[in-house]
Amino acid sequence: MLHFIPTPIGNLEDISLRSLKLLEAAKLLLCEDTRVTKKLITLLKERQLIDPPHEQKFISMHSHNEKEVIDGLSPEMFEDEVVYVSDAGMPGVSDPGCELVRYAQKEGITYDVLPGANAALLAYASSGFCDNRFLFYGFLPHKGSNRQNALHEAMYNGFVTILYESPHRIVKLIEQICNIDAKRELFLIKEATKLHQKQFRGSAEEILKILKIQNIKGEWVVVINSDKKELGVISVEDIVKLDLPKKQAAKLIAKITGKSPKQCYQEMI
Repeated sequence: MLHFIPTPIGNLEDISLRSLKLLEAAKLLLCEDTRVTKKLITLLKERQLIDPPHEQKFISMHSHNEKEVIDGLSPEMFEDEVVYVSDAGMPGVSDPGCELVRYAQKEGITYDVLPGANAALLAYASSGFCDNRFLFYGFLPHKGSNRQNALHEAMYNGFVTILYESPHRIVKLIEQICNIDAKRELFLIKEATKLHQKQFRGSAEEILKILKIQNIKGEWVVVINSDKKELGVISVEDIVKLDLPKKQAAKLIAKITGKSPKQCYQEMI
């Protein structure tokens, strides 16, 4: 049987009892990074949380070789306990794993996904943005018009939106948000569940001032509150007045008119 095991995103004590039992029983471990998984197994052994009774085999399976590794698998390999482990968090959520799920479905392999730590959900629950609907965008494109377009879409989709960002681009991201809507309410969490976890809440311009005097090392989750005006009474005229690329504006107009984005774009030009 195949098990997808979420691993702690910072605090080792967040690992579940089910995860420990399966990590101990597994003979084959498919890993986003074998070095990270072997270190995790070593730490769990040192703390006497697991004691595998057999030798374990580790196979690297990350975003760049996922399909290639899957091509080398056979259904017979899953007659024993097999686990897939990403570096931190939930497999398949901004991590490899989805293609392996598809493989299991195609080959009729019994599989199970365990619940566990997820930085996006942790940040959403911590934000205090009381909306039952949200969108998860993961990492935006790194640069250029693709990044700018994606950010505009993230800010004007009518939902609370969750982004991941690296320490190298976090200040740039908040600057870009300020350029679009400096008053937009944000919640940020750095190094979630780790020793130096920090949380910030305020308008984009307030957060930017704070970050410029903070140690920004570590991984970030950014929660963008929805624009209440856009959620309630936005009109086509409101969207046209926004400083948006025409293609992005056309997509938003299509959502509220029911027309196709292509038709809306043609009408705008």
